[in-house]
Amino acid sequence: MPGWIRPTIDTKFHIDFAWFDQTGMSFRVFLLGNLCTECRGQLTDYRLADLIDWVDADTGEVTKVDGLWHSLRTCCSLKPDYVDAQTPTLAAVSRILLANGNEPLSPRELSEKLHRTPEAILRTIGGPQVHNGIRPYRPK
Repeated sequence: MPGWIRPTIDTKFHIDFAWFDQTGMSFRVFLLGNLCTECRGQLTDYRLADLIDWVDADTGEVTKVDGLWHSLRTCCSLKPDYVDAQTPTLAAVSRILLANGNEPLSPRELSEKLHRTPEAILRTIGGPQVHNGIRPYRPK
């Protein structure tokens, strides 16, 4: 991959939404796959989930967010088994980033939340092949 630079345990990562468009994959289907059974069961059609108002607790800023993502952040991610020791590392990193509003996090920061070594997390997400849209964060 041209321009690829080997990340470190302090490199911040995020989910690059453009990756889903580039690969022909649906971000909404990805979100659906990361919902808990309860939230998934409440949906009759994931394509009909509306945009809802999300209020940032720190700034008070109101933004429109996907209803699936809102469910993930306000229900699924609060359940003790949403990310546990049995959750594969790639799925766990994806879920933490989604639950965290896609705020960029480094493998070192992720390790505190996942109780896995930063090196193991970096081996999973730090290679040139992109999985689940997880890429090093590059501010625009």
